[in-house]
Amino acid sequence: MLSNFRIVFIIMALGIISCKKEKPPQKTNTFYKEVIQPDDRKVITPEEAKTYHNDAHRQYEYRTGKPGHYEYNYDVSGCNALGDSISGNINIQEKYGAGILITTDGEIEITAEWIDYGKLKAVDKDGNEYHLQVN
Repeated sequence: MLSNFRIVFIIMALGIISCKKEKPPQKTNTFYKEVIQPDDRKVITPEEAKTYHNDAHRQYEYRTGKPGHYEYNYDVSGCNALGDSISGNINIQEKYGAGILITTDGEIEITAEWIDYGKLKAVDKDGNEYHLQVN
């Protein structure tokens, strides 16, 4: 009788222990985007406005975010493959970003990446390359 009680007790204990609910994975609340889009430079969200920083001694127009996750906004200028002058505005996070270039034909959405200090290479959706530098 005592051994039957032990078996029942062990089975009940194992059942209770194994019935723990798994917690769903926590979603991290963040305003950082995985990929910067050209339109990101147009609007500063209320969350980004909390970390907005402007520094006249730096090349960027402003930055938002927290250490390790800053997003910078720059005015840029440069030339296209034909040597025509262009200018625009981009947002960059770490090495990559996106923005808008203004040409004689209108506005062009581009993606950009740092290639050197203050220098960027940009590409539009048609594959045209632009060499830019931060103003």
